[in-house]
Amino acid sequence: MTSQLSEATEKPAIIQTIYVDEMIGSDAGSGSETSPLKTVLKALERHGESIKVVVKKDADGYKDVSSAALKKAKKYLLEQQRKLKKQEEQKDKHDAEMMKKAEEEAKALEHAKSIVLTQDESLPKAEKIKICQGVDSRGKRVKVSGWVHRLRVQGKDMMFVVLRDGSGYLQCVLTGERCHTFDAITLTTESTITVYGVINALPEGKKAPDNHELVVDYWELVGKAPDGEEAFNSKVASDADPSYLLDNRHLVLRSETTSAVFKARAEVIKAFRAHYESRGYTEVTPPCMVQTQVEGGSTLFEFDYYGENAYLTQSSQLYLETCLPSLGDVFCIAESYRAEKSHTRRHLSEFTHLEAEMAFLTFDEMLDNIEDLVCDVIDRVMTHKPTRQLIEQLNPGFEPPARPFLRMTYADAIKYLQDNDIKKEDGSYYQYGEDIPQAPERLMTDKINRPILLCRFPADIKAFYMQRCGDDRSVTESVDVLMPNVGEVVGGSMRMDDMNELLEAYKKEGIDPSTYYWYTDQRKYGTSPHGGYGLGIERFLAWLLNRYTVRDCSLYPRFTGRCTP
Repeated sequence: MTSQLSEATEKPAIIQTIYVDEMIGSDAGSGSETSPLKTVLKALERHGESIKVVVKKDADGYKDVSSAALKKAKKYLLEQQRKLKKQEEQKDKHDAEMMKKAEEEAKALEHAKSIVLTQDESLPKAEKIKICQGVDSRGKRVKVSGWVHRLRVQGKDMMFVVLRDGSGYLQCVLTGERCHTFDAITLTTESTITVYGVINALPEGKKAPDNHELVVDYWELVGKAPDGEEAFNSKVASDADPSYLLDNRHLVLRSETTSAVFKARAEVIKAFRAHYESRGYTEVTPPCMVQTQVEGGSTLFEFDYYGENAYLTQSSQLYLETCLPSLGDVFCIAESYRAEKSHTRRHLSEFTHLEAEMAFLTFDEMLDNIEDLVCDVIDRVMTHKPTRQLIEQLNPGFEPPARPFLRMTYADAIKYLQDNDIKKEDGSYYQYGEDIPQAPERLMTDKINRPILLCRFPADIKAFYMQRCGDDRSVTESVDVLMPNVGEVVGGSMRMDDMNELLEAYKKEGIDPSTYYWYTDQRKYGTSPHGGYGLGIERFLAWLLNRYTVRDCSLYPRFTGRCTP
């Protein structure tokens, strides 16, 4: 009786109706008739599956969801719940493992602080060497300092460190307590360290720089580099924005590729100097602050020089010409400056300019000299094994240019552009008398795929001082040397040797001859046929080392909008 009364007084369960409309519903809705959900699954997720009645709308209005659809939704919901639970369990397990690992690392760090390394005084005294001396120092106990280029921990008792000191790379092996100290556990790339030990040749099949490694018996930290967000590898990621990499150029220089470029650059400049020495030239050092122009006033960097207008030199050519009567053939390697608002990959506002001037020669002899320069320098760097290896690293498959270079006149170049359908941006053909821009010039050079001595440019598009050809006074004894993949690397000409002709050229250009009196005097006090050229070191290197832009070949490139760091 009591049981029946209890059942009678129990309130019936409230069954809530949840509305689903797959056409206009939204799973962000409330589930009411005016704000239906989109899926049965969401209705089950949000309101449970045992006490809810789900109705689904079709063409005839809302109806109870079919048992098959409800069963399918419940099964999928259960799978999701199981997967979520498993993920949570895995996360809890991972968090526990990470916590345990962090505790172990903290204990290891505390223990590491108690480990103090001491040198074994019974060992021979270490000889201080540079890494490049490693091969000659095998079997001896040495002391080497440098930057941690790479590091790798192997197992619990071994650490490999590749050390860099600018002269080379050296693999070092730390074992036992030497890789358990606090400094070892927290060591980062680009930290500076000093290692002591013996350099041993590696057995056949193992690889390391110079095929040897230093087995460390003692080491010490000199300067620790940061970790985390400030870590070196985070600062100079290879896929970073080019502007960001230029802002951090001081760090980019440490990379293997960039350092290889500048080691090759140093040897190439040595080869240029060796070439000129072997040919009897004298090196001179012209001024970089001038009051005259060479390549046109629009590209001059002007500054105040104690109240007078002065400029950064565009070229040292005029000064080199004044040295011919006293020093004979001369050359210089100096910085030149061009205020060109160009963002092309072959332009710099400051570049290293190799220039030479020669007396008593013909135009053809000058062309021979330029060809000899390029080929002899390449021969010199390719016979220097370390430099050849750098070139092979940076430009695999490089082949020295074959002699003779192709000699092509400007007129023939215009015809080549027309015959090969190389046009201007507006679709028209280049015509004789027009300057050939960089893009079509490079396209032509790349198609021909060999060095070109492009000669005899019209006088109207060349500098005022260039000698005109004897057989055609409308063109000049001028040359641009074009290399595949980079374009012009050398520009040169014979210089006017007749004073009256030079004075007329000043007048035509609107130049005041009084400021050029020292240059004009070269024709007054014993004139001579003479000529010269300028070579952009960065462009030459971009060709030799297969660099995309000349900026890669400049230590701290300067161009429009960039004068830092």
